[in-house]
Amino acid sequence: MTILLFFLFPPSITAAQPLAEKGRYIAAAADCVACHTAENGRPFTGGRPFPTPFGTLYSTNITPDGETGIGDYSLEQFRATMRHGKGPHGNLYPAMPYTSYYLVRDDDIEALYRYFMQLPPVENRPPKNRLIFPANLRFGLSFWNWLYFDPEKTLAEPAGKSAEWQRGSYLVNALGHCGECHTPRNFAQAMRFDKRFAGNVLEGWDAVDIRPQSLRRQGWNRAQLRQLLTTGSSERGTLFGEMYRVMQHSLRHLSDDDINAMITFLLDDSEALPERPGNSESAAQNYPGGRGDFIAYCAGCHGRAGSGITQAFAPGMDNNAAIRAARPHNAIAVILRGLPAQRLDRERARAGMPSFHRQLDDARIAELVNFMRAAWSSGGAEVTAEEVARIRHSLEEEGYFSPAH
Repeated sequence: MTILLFFLFPPSITAAQPLAEKGRYIAAAADCVACHTAENGRPFTGGRPFPTPFGTLYSTNITPDGETGIGDYSLEQFRATMRHGKGPHGNLYPAMPYTSYYLVRDDDIEALYRYFMQLPPVENRPPKNRLIFPANLRFGLSFWNWLYFDPEKTLAEPAGKSAEWQRGSYLVNALGHCGECHTPRNFAQAMRFDKRFAGNVLEGWDAVDIRPQSLRRQGWNRAQLRQLLTTGSSERGTLFGEMYRVMQHSLRHLSDDDINAMITFLLDDSEALPERPGNSESAAQNYPGGRGDFIAYCAGCHGRAGSGITQAFAPGMDNNAAIRAARPHNAIAVILRGLPAQRLDRERARAGMPSFHRQLDDARIAELVNFMRAAWSSGGAEVTAEEVARIRHSLEEEGYFSPAH
């Protein structure tokens, strides 16, 4: 029997199976499928477009197809793409987040490699990148890496932090590469590490500030964050855009222990801040037009008192993190763009929200947002019509008012 099993399953294959199963989990934690799958495309076959200030990049096929995928990659070549952004055919653009993945441990990289190599190979050649000069010259990326990427840096392990905090740091900084979206970038699209996790506008949305004090200022606690990261909605707010896809393809597949570790890192043992509720009566007096537009356009779903109908259908505004955020970008952008309906599974779905960019001008949107912030948060800086106009212009220029969006 032993000899028969040897011939049916050579040692190299049988030994690789547990590692490949670990790699499946690592692929979920690293959110590989979201970036390497085009809309309505087969998983991991690439072709998803990524608009940048320099043109459009398309993700690559990472199935083990020998012609169009990574089937001919050795483990060392795969490690080089993860750690240094260097593929067999040249430098990779940092849209592939090697500027975070270089922190991934060797054993996790090997597990990921073994998992990809046992996937069904799919022949698919994504579209060619459409980049302006000189961004279309890959050799220039060596200079970019020299200026902005230091692969010798290690993940900080501060003394006194718990093992759970350290695990959360690894998941957030390395595998989850959260800083790639939530960190501002400079003119060359390199992350500004002096403002790590301070937020960044991406695909027309504010990838919000996720530093501990910001999360606490918005009212988040552990239970609400856990619910948000695993289901996409909580009484404090809902996920949309790219972050919804992260939850759908990555976060909800992680273990409870790993989700708890991420929350421990994100909140960093900070204490909940005292509630600073707004005042709906004074808000109505100060922003009567905003109150009127809220009743006319919002109250049917979100309730006259801002408490919503149900969390899944139309969440409340009275505890909403977007209303409480220091930056009002998402509160403005949601009114302008609307939101698509979302269905996570048969039991969890959320109604869509229409766009109001035609019905409401900049001044009325500013007053509406000011009313909500004054009514249900500490207010923050007053939103101006000029600020709304800038966001409207940016969304229009990027095509987010088109039917496709």
